[in-house]
Amino acid sequence: MCRFIWGALATIGLGAATAGIVVVAGVVDVGADTPHSSFTYQALTFARERAIASRTGEIQTPADLADPERVRRGAGNYAAMCVNCHLSPEAPDSEIGKGLYPTPPNLSEKPAAQSSRDAARDFWIIKHGIKASGMPAWSKGGMEDEAIWDLTAFLQKIPLLSATAYEQLVAASDGHSHGGLEGHEEAPAAPVEEKPVAKGKNAHSHDHGAHKH
Repeated sequence: MCRFIWGALATIGLGAATAGIVVVAGVVDVGADTPHSSFTYQALTFARERAIASRTGEIQTPADLADPERVRRGAGNYAAMCVNCHLSPEAPDSEIGKGLYPTPPNLSEKPAAQSSRDAARDFWIIKHGIKASGMPAWSKGGMEDEAIWDLTAFLQKIPLLSATAYEQLVAASDGHSHGGLEGHEEAPAAPVEEKPVAKGKNAHSHDHGAHKH
């Protein structure tokens, strides 16, 4: 038994020493243009999803999450805070999105594994962010829970929107407003158009060629 314990400790110590040498030698490439190995990526993804799942079990989703007013308010914050990384309906990849690693998900696309998004998961990620991913904790910037739920509500709707409907909702929103909701005048909710089968060109297509300064 003692030999087993000493053997296990020696193995752990050797592993720790090897890892230390690798880190000190600068062998690990931290460049965002060099992807992780498949094993590392899968391990990090598994750890991330388990960590989120363990923290969302007691989150109570508001009963009025589908309220058009929540969706309308969330549209303005999405356009101001999220669209550069997570895109809008029918938009091409953005420069910042292509440069980030891991690549931010396109939230205007319908989730492949389910008919709707996990609202509690979205709420937690928006509020707390994800370490070393480029996803900020918006609550640290003063975004209150009600505004986070509004944005969560919009994420449920955006996969169903055409480019035109998206622009209408953003135009009808309160814009970038994520503090308390007191004093906000309610604007009429914009009509929602589902995506057509054939996609057209987005009004905000971005030129990815050379920049003139």
